[in-house]
Amino acid sequence: MDLPLIWFLLIAVLWTGYLVLEGFDFGVGMLLPFLGRKDKDRRVMINTIGPVWDGNEVWLITAGGATFAAFPEWYATLFSGFYIPLLLILVGLILRIVSFEWRGKINTDTWRAWADRGIMLGSYIPGVLWGVAFANLVRGVELDANHQYVGGFWALLNPFALLGGAVTALLFVTHGAIFLALKTSGEMRDRSGALAARLAPVTLVVAAAWAVWAQLAYSVTWTWAAVALAAVGLLAVVVTTRARREGWAFIWSSVVIVAAVVLIFGSMYPDVMPAFDPANSLTIRNASSTDYTLTIMTWVAVILTPVVLLYQGWTYWVFRKRVSAEHIPEHTGLTFAVVTAKAGASTGHGGTSPDGSTRA
Repeated sequence: MDLPLIWFLLIAVLWTGYLVLEGFDFGVGMLLPFLGRKDKDRRVMINTIGPVWDGNEVWLITAGGATFAAFPEWYATLFSGFYIPLLLILVGLILRIVSFEWRGKINTDTWRAWADRGIMLGSYIPGVLWGVAFANLVRGVELDANHQYVGGFWALLNPFALLGGAVTALLFVTHGAIFLALKTSGEMRDRSGALAARLAPVTLVVAAAWAVWAQLAYSVTWTWAAVALAAVGLLAVVVTTRARREGWAFIWSSVVIVAAVVLIFGSMYPDVMPAFDPANSLTIRNASSTDYTLTIMTWVAVILTPVVLLYQGWTYWVFRKRVSAEHIPEHTGLTFAVVTAKAGASTGHGGTSPDGSTRA
């Protein structure tokens, strides 16, 4: 078996799973301040992804771990050369996680407003920067003879990469709006479906511009099939969102993301990190681990991957029903007065009791 090629394809599959599943998570977070007119609306939105968002991030961890084990030189060059963008993505993901987990801990509007800002910002940062990073891998970067990136941070913010960032942001926000229409009922479903119908044509135009640019400048002939599939998928998204067929719209938006991954990895192949000077490129051959390592990894993947897929599929099945405002209970977080009282008790100083009186 051609193990380096197999693991290149498996990493592409892992990124596909991550971008499809985490994509609608990002989209919901991006839309939080726009569709969530009141706190209960925002809680409905958060509850649509609450049971699954952290599980979706496992795909990213697995993709990173597989890259480290299967292509250690690709991992080293990528994470050192793209250090600042990847650090910003990590900070965004941390901010998002903390905001999700702490939003309901204190029952004040100010606390929740700051948490909502954290969710939104933590969704936009990776939503844009993943597109910037992948667009640079399609375009190629400046590597020296030792396979070290020498282009600098600002070289990554070229027009092609920035357009790629706009594409992923629009794909995710459209994907998220469709997911909300699929997972909610009542007024939230109507607003989400209407917004998805307005976003779909804009996403079609911007994504088409980037895909044609990528195909003509950096890709090979067969990846026109991926461009065509993405075009069909985007047109279908436009039609199905207008018809308010949320299930089909979600399927087609997922197909578009799959086609985008095929275009990206197909454009890179046989490189894993193309260089402006082809002699300095990292390929699936010169960046891979030994056959022994890849063989062990393959057996582990064959055994464990079905288990992970079955478990995650079961999770989605359990939480398949729609969410509405009627399902959202009243806040149970501590009020600021209670938090102050507990802080005073822990330090031995005076505080304020829940009824507003001063406690010695």
